[in-house]
Amino acid sequence: MAYTIALVSLFLNMLLGLLIPLIFLVVGITIHEFAHALVADRLGDPTPRFSGRLTLNPLAHLDPLGSIMLIIAGFGWGKPVPIDTYNFSHPRRDENLVAFAGPLSNIIVFIILGLLNLVLPQFGPLWFTGARLNLFLAFFNLLPLPALDGSHILLNLLPPESSNALKNTLNQYGFIILLLLFLLPFGSSNLISLLISPPTNLLLSFFF
Repeated sequence: MAYTIALVSLFLNMLLGLLIPLIFLVVGITIHEFAHALVADRLGDPTPRFSGRLTLNPLAHLDPLGSIMLIIAGFGWGKPVPIDTYNFSHPRRDENLVAFAGPLSNIIVFIILGLLNLVLPQFGPLWFTGARLNLFLAFFNLLPLPALDGSHILLNLLPPESSNALKNTLNQYGFIILLLLFLLPFGSSNLISLLISPPTNLLLSFFF
């Protein structure tokens, strides 16, 4: 009987260990994509609203392949929020504001979870898991590679000629670079962790 109880307890702990990060990732991705849609809408582009993306319903934002990757690999992505820059008063500036809104929303969630850790430290492991995953989403999306927010920000900061040349290069090789960052080992982890871990650990140290 005691052996059975121990096995059930172990199974439940393993299940929670998988479900809690998954829930935080789904919430983080949903808030991230909603932030893109909200800022675009406020800046005069109704495209996200008409596309059903101005919502906190996760089903509107989760990408099928990205969701599968969430389950089997522990990371994933949401559907990009469609925008039409012709609706913006200042297209390059406003597109950057929309792009940065996603990572900023994850940083705000991190701050909220950090403050909860100060108020309710008994749930520290829970807050830490959510905080770390939201920082991962923020800094990962700030990488200047195609499909990530950082690429839009970088391209809009460059002069048009340089931006177009770099955009062509990134479109051609960006996915390969991103794949190598995930696959190439670096110590016990990969190159993504090498890039993301320092700022993540620095911010985590303020609350945890």
